[in-house]
Amino acid sequence: MQIIKTSVTRIVCLLIITMAACIPSKAQTEIDGIMMAKNNYCSGIMYNYSSWDQYWEGTLKRNNLNLGTVSTSMIAYMGNYGISDKLNVLFGLPYIKTKASAGTLHGMQGLQDLSLWVKWMPYEKEFGKSTLSFYAIGGVSVPVSDYTPDLLPLSIGLRSKTLSLRAMADYQIGSWFATASATYVVRDKVTLDRESYYTTQLHNTNEVSMPDASTVNIRAGYRTGRLIAEAVWNKWTTLGGFDITRNNMPFVSNRMNASMLGINMKYNLKKIEGLSLIANGNITLSGRNMGQASTLGGGAFYVIDFSSKKKKEKTSSTDKK
Repeated sequence: MQIIKTSVTRIVCLLIITMAACIPSKAQTEIDGIMMAKNNYCSGIMYNYSSWDQYWEGTLKRNNLNLGTVSTSMIAYMGNYGISDKLNVLFGLPYIKTKASAGTLHGMQGLQDLSLWVKWMPYEKEFGKSTLSFYAIGGVSVPVSDYTPDLLPLSIGLRSKTLSLRAMADYQIGSWFATASATYVVRDKVTLDRESYYTTQLHNTNEVSMPDASTVNIRAGYRTGRLIAEAVWNKWTTLGGFDITRNNMPFVSNRMNASMLGINMKYNLKKIEGLSLIANGNITLSGRNMGQASTLGGGAFYVIDFSSKKKKEKTSSTDKK
């Protein structure tokens, strides 16, 4: 039976693209131009559902009646803490469940990888009604469960430790903004539950060298303290690897490329200060060894201010004056 490559790296991209989050005054995720205020902690739950019934086998687009529609459900707990107004620490931990509507392959489920980021804004300058900001972001991810990466497209991840470095610029004029970022992802070796495997040649080992990857992300839209609505384009490129051969098994070190277009929305509730609701959706425009997936999701996040009571009272008193 043929098994094809799902958008498992897409799960990583999905966490990056759709981790729309929180803001009372300032705050969001590691890939947008917003910082969480000092001593504020934003956390919440996000759910995403992704499915596809067509995929790219190399550059050939096709379907697979032995799998039908492959779906991935993700529920993730995420958080963002403001060490200062210019330095944030963020994390994400997803629980993944996969399913195929046809054939004999069983879906899998479990905790995937814990991701941690440090987000730093070294430069911010106002020019009249516009603001220009630059950011540097570093992140790592590590598997937190003993899942297998060797049964794609139903594996819940690739089980590779990663290190990511990102440069980002954000420009806002009035309530309109544009953000652009580029990321390099270093990926560690993966260990399989078998002693040999074949890529373009036979390897008598259980260790697989993973190619590094890069992403480019561009987003633009409307942003205020109450509402954010943005369009997002993201391109994931594997810097190496090889294609799935005709009617063959996929493999963890395959080349997996994809470009995606999506929409994110976030609204801070007026009646419950600190609570925000998010919604998102995206589609895969083009790919290589990837499923052409469509995704919908949503979530809720809440901000807690851990500033000292005296500081709050002093600020309140100053505001009254």
